[in-house]
Order: sequence, then C-alpha cells, then structure tokens
Amino acid sequence: MEKKHLFKSERLGFRNWIEEDKIPFYKMNSDQEVMKYFPKTLSKEESDHLVERLSNHFIEFNFTFFAVDELKTGKFIGFIGMVHSKFDAHFTPCVEIGWRLQQESWNNGFATEGALKCLQYAWKNFNFENIYSITALKNNPSENVMQKIGMERQGTFEHSLIKEGHWLKTELYYKISNPNVL
Repeated sequence: MEKKHLFKSERLGFRNWIEEDKIPFYKMNSDQEVMKYFPKTLSKEESDHLVERLSNHFIEFNFTFFAVDELKTGKFIGFIGMVHSKFDAHFTPCVEIGWRLQQESWNNGFATEGALKCLQYAWKNFNFENIYSITALKNNPSENVMQKIGMERQGTFEHSLIKEGHWLKTELYYKISNPNVL
C-alpha cells in the first residue's frame, strides 16, 4: 500500500496508520529500552489495539499520534503527534503532544523536527489554546525535546493511570500556547 503523507517536514512524513505499521510498531513497543519510561512493554494485542485507537482518533479529529516515516528510506520509525488526553489531572482534558521512536532513529533530531512540524500543523489547522506534553521525571531526552520546541515546564503531577507506589506515578508536564490566539 502506498503511504500517503498528510504533511511532511524536511526528513519526515506524517500520516494515518495502516495495517503494515502493526508489526514494526509492536517490535518498538516490546523493546525494553524504548518503553523504559512507560509502565510496561506492550503485547502484540495491546500494540495493535493502540494502532486502532490512534487511527480512529485521526478519523474523528483529523490529528493523532501520526505514524511517521523517514522520507529518505520510506521506513516507519514511530509516532509523533497530538491526541486528546482525558486522564484525571488538573490540566485535563487537554491536547497532548508526544512521540515514540524506535531506537535506531534516536539521536538524529527526528523527535524535535517532527514535534515542531506537528505544532505548526496544529496552529495552522486547529484553534487549540494550549498543547501539553508529559513525561517521566527521569526522561531527560523527552524533556529536552519539550524545551527545544519552546514548551515551558509547568511542574509535576500524579498520573491517575499509574498505580500508587510506582516509580512513574509522579510525572512532569509542559505547556505551549498557540501564538495565534490572544
């Protein structure tokens, strides 16, 4: 199946999910290092279910955690994008920007490049007042991306979907405001 990109950055293509993404996405979601800052790795069934949820989110809202391809190779490398987040926190419901890339794609600036392009897409196409991002306290690489794309640290919160006592319970959150909304 031909991959049709909704939009592109210099090196990345952003699109909705296709069936062919499920196997490489599962491999990424079952990688202990990729999932280091998440409560657990995902089973094949959980990973496939996430593809369905993200695809349906795009159909409903015209944005999602987009499937991302490296344009040079055409290879699926992970996701970057935005979703509606509704877990229980003082700043939710909100639009959340996030990324998850396979290890081979780390340290190339893809997360920063892709997140900046997604923010441009969001500001151009939607009237979001703010966009948030969350991460584990110790996830310095993701926090660095948040800072590079102009987000400002808001503080910490207790993630309602993570059980008490888990080392990931307390998370950081960042925010960026739409420059086109006064």
